[in-house]
Amino acid sequence: MVKIGEDNDGGEKASDSLKILIVEDHQLMLKGTVDLIQEHFPSAEISSAQTAQDALDYIQNHDVDVAIVDLSLPKTAETVAHIEHGLNLLESLMSDYSLLNLVIQSSTIKVLVRLISEIERHRGGFTIADKGVSIKTFLTRIEWSLERLSYTKDLQTDLEFKPEWLEVLHLAYEEGLQDKAIAQTMHRSERMIRHYWSKIQDRLGIYPEKGKNVRILTQIRAREAGLID
Repeated sequence: MVKIGEDNDGGEKASDSLKILIVEDHQLMLKGTVDLIQEHFPSAEISSAQTAQDALDYIQNHDVDVAIVDLSLPKTAETVAHIEHGLNLLESLMSDYSLLNLVIQSSTIKVLVRLISEIERHRGGFTIADKGVSIKTFLTRIEWSLERLSYTKDLQTDLEFKPEWLEVLHLAYEEGLQDKAIAQTMHRSERMIRHYWSKIQDRLGIYPEKGKNVRILTQIRAREAGLID
């Protein structure tokens, strides 16, 4: 495991700086990702783990704002990389750290359908980035995850909506309620309502875009899909 957390002058970074964990076993890919993220987030503390077990151990003992995880990983230093080890790691992280922001960077994104129920329940940011996406797209997915947004568009096969998501749409666009009132009506926290909005917008394919109102776009898209009148 490698930790990179010093300023250019060798001093320790401030305790409130962004803390990023990269879980990747290929040295070349790891170095490229570290360099890219350091350039984009110059004050961040960047740590890395090269096995699933190292990643679990690190997160158990350190604060992490976002974990960037490859799916093909060895379980320990003595084992070979396999998709199952990455999926098991991801399942454990979502189960034990429900607010952990996650970015899945992998060339085998489609296997995440095996964890779709766990992904939909996860309350932290959750975005996916195929290793073939552009640098700009990859960095955007990290920023979205840090904002607790979801991006799972590449996994979606239908427009299935959970009842609580439909209730949020109804209360917001047909009853005219704001998030605080929606939370009171549904007996949920405002944080949970924001989580529902993130899932709704992800399912409708709506993501932050400069100059556009996400809530208005959500209303338009939901009406087009027949989810609201």
